[in-house]
Amino acid sequence: MEVISIIGLEYILALYDMQHIDLAERLGIKKQNINMWIKGKQKIPKKYLPVLKELFGINGDYFNKNINEVDKLEIQKEKLKRDLNPIIKKQELVYIAEDINDMVQIPVYDKEEINTIERTIEKVKIMNKFKSALEVVDPNPYIDTYKLMVEILEKGQHEAIVHKTMEALAHYLEILPDKITTGEEQKEFESEIFEVFDDYNY
Repeated sequence: MEVISIIGLEYILALYDMQHIDLAERLGIKKQNINMWIKGKQKIPKKYLPVLKELFGINGDYFNKNINEVDKLEIQKEKLKRDLNPIIKKQELVYIAEDINDMVQIPVYDKEEINTIERTIEKVKIMNKFKSALEVVDPNPYIDTYKLMVEILEKGQHEAIVHKTMEALAHYLEILPDKITTGEEQKEFESEIFEVFDDYNY
């Protein structure tokens, strides 16, 4: 399946329903310049990036780059923040599987639209990691393992045993830091499952 790349500026203009000519007038340049930027034939000069950032309230890194699905969602989130002026109600401690696996504080807003898009961004990131894992080896010798994981998640995603098992495996494989645990009950469960691993010489 062919992935069509899109320059950030083009996506942002569409999201804000702004015509090329309107942006050109605001920047005091010709419409042809905007067209060249969007087609990727010319980079947006650095002097215009702060103006664009101020105009749209979007991080300047997005305007020149070919954006992916996560970038699009991040841009939508920034627009929502600007439109809704949300207030942070509280900070929530969650596990983030990024370059450094750890617990981080994330804001919870009073506008559910922002919280929803935050969750969507996290889901897309997880799906992308899963796809990358599937594509590591071709043919993938562990494809049956991935099939089994999907089956388990489909049938038992709300079962406590599934979460406990995944967390136990994560600790066993040293994916989760030691401080990330749900308490004594989880430790007891992990101890029992590790005994099973030992029985099978894992």
